[in-house]
Amino acid sequence: MAETTVSLTVNGRPSAVQIDESRTLLYLIREVLGLKGSKEGCGEGVCGACTVLLDGQAVNACLVLAVQAEGKDLYTIEGLGAEENLHPLQKAFIEVGAVQCGYCTPGMIISAKALLDKNSNPSEVEIRRGLSGNLCRCTGYQKIIDAVRLASKDDK
Repeated sequence: MAETTVSLTVNGRPSAVQIDESRTLLYLIREVLGLKGSKEGCGEGVCGACTVLLDGQAVNACLVLAVQAEGKDLYTIEGLGAEENLHPLQKAFIEVGAVQCGYCTPGMIISAKALLDKNSNPSEVEIRRGLSGNLCRCTGYQKIIDAVRLASKDDK
């Protein structure tokens, strides 16, 4: 197992970490950086629980090698807002009750952010398409879609 240094920006802060070249970005986020918001649901890129932004693109951190993040900007749910200053998406998810067990919520919010960064006023169909890589076993999705719609109005 060969270790290497990966230099990247994490939630706006420069970082350099030593990591085994075979480790995933999700491992780097959770085990090396200690950011526990991104979850491993399936480990196969199907559920979206590990979704993060890498250079503005929503990616499944379980499928990306940590070394692929070299020189890139990484945003996790921890970088979106603080308890005293929530991001509009975080506020909207709370306001409409789009959170139940919470396991999928960080990935949902990050995917929604990627969508709203590209399209500030998406239709319901566009929201559904933007969240199609994220699975939720609790909510039935309608409240999540309502939250994204509400956030798109609040984010202006």
